[in-house]
Amino acid sequence: MTQDNPDAPLSDFLPFLLFQAAELSSRNFQHHYQSRYGMLRTEWRVMFHLGSTGDQTAKQICNRASLHKTKVSRAVKALEEKRFLKRDTISTDRRSEQLCLTKQGKAVFADLTHVATDFDQRLEQSLGTQEHERLVATLQKLIALHQ
Repeated sequence: MTQDNPDAPLSDFLPFLLFQAAELSSRNFQHHYQSRYGMLRTEWRVMFHLGSTGDQTAKQICNRASLHKTKVSRAVKALEEKRFLKRDTISTDRRSEQLCLTKQGKAVFADLTHVATDFDQRLEQSLGTQEHERLVATLQKLIALHQ
């Protein structure tokens, strides 16, 4: 949208562009966790949060990952069936469970972390280091503005 032409299509509407870029990047990376470990996107996101920040409840993951509780619940069940995570009831609140990666889950996370690093380096090479750094900084500012 330009100020000169308010009727222009939304093809340069920032939220749309951010969504498109995120969706396409995510689909390109999806191949790695899906073909190696049979994981779906939400399962990867749950594993990413557990691997990056440590043990959490499903509610904490929902809040941090902006995911609906039903999707997180399904992902947790699938990851548990794959023996990538385990649940422990919290003694002070029997309605909640602490989720943590198993030894196997930590190995999968470590492998996918290396794959993600390589994936990101290829993106950086495509964009150039300065443009990549500016994009990361800009995205971090946008996230901070909306938290």
